Amino acid sequence: MSALQDLRVLVVENDEMSAALLQMQLAQSGAVVVGLAASVSEALRLLGETQPQVVLLDYRLANNETSEAVAAALAARQIPFVLATGMATEHLPEAFRSGTILTKPYLTAELNAALGRTRVGDSVAG
Repeated sequence: MSALQDLRVLVVENDEMSAALLQMQLAQSGAVVVGLAASVSEALRLLGETQPQVVLLDYRLANNETSEAVAAALAARQIPFVLATGMATEHLPEAFRSGTILTKPYLTAELNAALGRTRVGDSVAG
């Protein structure tokens, strides 16, 4: 059984192709994608509706938004998250410090390992 088996994941990604690929990768790893969001407002709405165990965030979202507000909401609710970004860690806003950083580009094994380390109850240090 996969370490991600039945893990409820919310994916926050504005690129449709990337979101579809992530959904496929996560499903193949046994996780359950509870929602896909392309914007901050959509992510916050789905966060309340879907009760994910972990959230996979892209830094840049639709309408020139970043996922900083989503990261802050996740930290306030103590929901762990993985931030997938090409940005250097030291350039990221403080809101992302409580998450696990996954550097782009990454392999499926790296994605699965990051999500596995970020499960509820585990340490969320990146």
